Amino acid sequence: MLARRSIVNTWRQPGAWAPSVVFPLMLAAVYAAQFSKATALPGFPEVDSFLQFILPASVLQGVAFNSGEAGSAMATDIENGFFDRLVTSPSSRISLFVGRLAGAAVFSAGLAAVLIAAFAAFGAPVKGGLLAGAALVVIASGLSLAIGGITLIVALRTGSPEAAQSMFPLTFVAIFVSSAFFPTELMSGWYQSVAEVNPITLIINPTRRMVISGFAADDFLAAMGWISVLAVGSLGFAYRAYLGRVRRG
Repeated sequence: MLARRSIVNTWRQPGAWAPSVVFPLMLAAVYAAQFSKATALPGFPEVDSFLQFILPASVLQGVAFNSGEAGSAMATDIENGFFDRLVTSPSSRISLFVGRLAGAAVFSAGLAAVLIAAFAAFGAPVKGGLLAGAALVVIASGLSLAIGGITLIVALRTGSPEAAQSMFPLTFVAIFVSSAFFPTELMSGWYQSVAEVNPITLIINPTRRMVISGFAADDFLAAMGWISVLAVGSLGFAYRAYLGRVRRG
């Protein structure tokens, strides 16, 4: 029920989820227009278009936008006292923590499906078909938990929606300093060094291979493996912050 509440509340606030769809599509249109000739560079992956190359990155951007809502909504509940009322209710306390994350994961899965359909409509379909598309949706949903955990840490420690929302620029920078919009093989200097060890790169690369070449279990497991590492870390610290908030309440 709390997960359902999270989904319904998000859906009723277009200002919260509309940027997750509009902004990645706008950036994709700009990048495709400016960098379409980059696909002819030696060493650039074989793709039908630059749009197809940046599809995983655009989905990731949308998820990053949406995942911040989990922490912001939790902080809002703390700020208006609803969190304290839930803690004193007969409901399971773990459900208060899981409900927000489950809602974010479900909404991110739907968001990924919408972006995949939009790219397909503009001539950049997932080459791997339904199986690769479903894998991308699962990856997006899993990544929303990892990123959502970071925003929950801030929300539970500060109780401030603004502080939780302030974490988005960090995720945004991490996406840009990765292979999201350009292959690391064609980079140079410190930018290449940072991008090659960026966890976002380690997730994007196998995901992109499924988009342009087709589903492969190894690629899917590689992406989910790194997402799991990030999620265990962020959710572990978020749960500790949650327990601390409950004890203080």
